[in-house]
Amino acid sequence: MSLKVHEIFASIQGESGFAGWPCAFLRLSGCNLSCRWCDTRYALESYTEMSVAAATQALCAFGLPLVELTGGEPLLAPEAPALAAALADAGLTVLVETNGSRDIAVLDPRVVAILDVKCPASGMEAQNDYANLDRLRPRDEVKFVLAGREDYRFAVDVAKRVWATRMVHFSPVAGELDPAALAAWMLADRVRARLALQQHKIIWSPDARGV
Repeated sequence: MSLKVHEIFASIQGESGFAGWPCAFLRLSGCNLSCRWCDTRYALESYTEMSVAAATQALCAFGLPLVELTGGEPLLAPEAPALAAALADAGLTVLVETNGSRDIAVLDPRVVAILDVKCPASGMEAQNDYANLDRLRPRDEVKFVLAGREDYRFAVDVAKRVWATRMVHFSPVAGELDPAALAAWMLADRVRARLALQQHKIIWSPDARGV
């Protein structure tokens, strides 16, 4: 089977513990969720088929030490773990950004999973695979996208399970939650998480693709 690749591009890593670093991205087509504020619906169906070897070569050709597999939902692709492992074999730091509904145990231990936990306002909270919180490896990270106070309370409650040992990110939904308000809540509660703003949407237009 081949990978359904929507796009491959180089940009600045925008929203993880690697934020700010130049990074090569491979965006896979398709997702099993439908978050209310999804900003990549354009990638749900359009794709080009590529083999794992071709995708590995294309990402390595950028000459960047950091690569990310994203989507859509990359773990829907049976070939995605093999691609991530091949990139790690090539000596690259590999990130896989996943929506939290799929088992991350399929990933090579050298790969960094960026695990999204869906909050209530996303409309997808029921799809969370909470067992993934027990599957986290030492370098994995956890992300919550927050639209308001209810989401914040939910995120704090869930994040307490992992923030002593894992990097946790709280990211406000653009246009819905003021980053200053989220920062104030986090300071008041002494939250052990990072306020994460999407750097690529600050550098370029929020609607820009391929960044």
